[in-house]
Amino acid sequence: MSGPYERWQERMKAARAGAGEERTKRHADAGKMGARARLEALFDPGTFSEIGELVQHRAQAFGLAERKVPGDGVVTGFGEVEGRRVAAFAQDATVFGGALGEAHAEKIVRTMELARKSGIPIVGLNDSGGARIQEGVMSLGGYGEVFFRNVALSGVVPQISLILGACAGGAVYSPAITDFVIMRRGTGQMYITGPDVVRAVTGEEVSAETLGGADAHATKSGVSHLTAETDEAAIALARRLLGYLPLNNLDDPPDAEAIDLPPSASAELRATVPVEANTPYDVHEVIGRLVDPASVLEIQPEFAPNIVTMFARLAGAPVGVVANQPNHLAGCLDIAASTKAARFVRFLDAFNFPIVTLVDVPGFLPGRSEEHGGIIRHGAKLLYAYAEATVPKLTVILRKAYGGAYDVMCSKHLGGDLNYAWPTAEIAVMGADGAVNILFRRELAPAAPAEREARRARLVAEYQREFLNPFLAAERGYIDAVIDPAETRARLLAGLTTLRPKREDRPARKHGNLPL
Repeated sequence: MSGPYERWQERMKAARAGAGEERTKRHADAGKMGARARLEALFDPGTFSEIGELVQHRAQAFGLAERKVPGDGVVTGFGEVEGRRVAAFAQDATVFGGALGEAHAEKIVRTMELARKSGIPIVGLNDSGGARIQEGVMSLGGYGEVFFRNVALSGVVPQISLILGACAGGAVYSPAITDFVIMRRGTGQMYITGPDVVRAVTGEEVSAETLGGADAHATKSGVSHLTAETDEAAIALARRLLGYLPLNNLDDPPDAEAIDLPPSASAELRATVPVEANTPYDVHEVIGRLVDPASVLEIQPEFAPNIVTMFARLAGAPVGVVANQPNHLAGCLDIAASTKAARFVRFLDAFNFPIVTLVDVPGFLPGRSEEHGGIIRHGAKLLYAYAEATVPKLTVILRKAYGGAYDVMCSKHLGGDLNYAWPTAEIAVMGADGAVNILFRRELAPAAPAEREARRARLVAEYQREFLNPFLAAERGYIDAVIDPAETRARLLAGLTTLRPKREDRPARKHGNLPL
């Protein structure tokens, strides 16, 4: 007769065996790590503490009473990432395909509650077909409990989701509420309904990868924030991302060792941005000459590339950077760019990141598709996000800042704390050509073509000289200083130091009504 230690060892062995050797081998043959191996890769060696290892489902229907696996298809616990506490769960696709049942959900909820009470980030390694059909409404209720915690923890502790297998139905809504989604290319997929259901309902033939693969969500839907080629690479990205984030909303983002730029970097800035308003350039080259070397982690680099969002460091201090990208759509704000930047700004504000905004924007993208798609509503999200943010906000106008986009890109009017402009800045309702066409169309219309063009050229030059400059804005205090580009990093560092203890009171309210 076996004793208590022998019975305990048997249970532990069963819990760590998953659904058995055959399914585990199929999982490995697909190039996927096991749930525990994924957690071991996430956490610093020897720091992971598992909880709920012996939990089993309690369902009886459809033969489930005879199909019980300790752990119920999800491994949960906590440990350290670079010496800082983090909670996590990893779904085991070898057990019921990683499908979520009542007990499975309870384990995740307990881990989320642990993260809430302890004030630590939570990372979900998702590999699930969705709700466990055999458990019916209990599975749906379980997802509801998880969703409720996702919302309760939003803006309280960072939430990161890794999509490492095919996730469907409820298995995609929870990640969608979290702060960041990292997808593995090839095996990671997200869709409400899979290709078979799409085919049956609509007749459309589409592959799982085309429907909901990593590239689709990185470039078209914007659901995914970062993409990796392997499980290991996705987990490494999560560890790197955690290195920028505070443990919770009462904490500050962690500083790193300050790294100075080479002396030539600041001097090169003047030549980096062309004076001609319509000449494109890559704003990454500007950012690279402002922030600490090798400190950049760009978020959603393939989605709405006309705006750049990234974490970076200035003298070791983490900041969030939002910048128009003249290389794509001339840096115009469209629906996708507005939504992308607005959500990033709201995350930065929730978790105490100073926001550095680099402006070179000709306006909002015109056209019927944008208007009918709701550019007014979506553009208002970015306006709302900046106005709502109470963290330090520093803005530099590099070149163009036209029309409503000038206001929206963290202008002084939306609460910008320190707003600078380069001498190349053009702050106006619109560019010179458009302004002259509207203001002087009657004067230009009767003239002969040659005379009309000569007059027009003279008026454009006059408008550029009188209005397309930063000095009118500076005279009214909308710009705090017109600076030499070479001063920009020093000005940002001085501003961040001054604003670090910033406190700002706002009227009491339950919450605002963001224009969703």
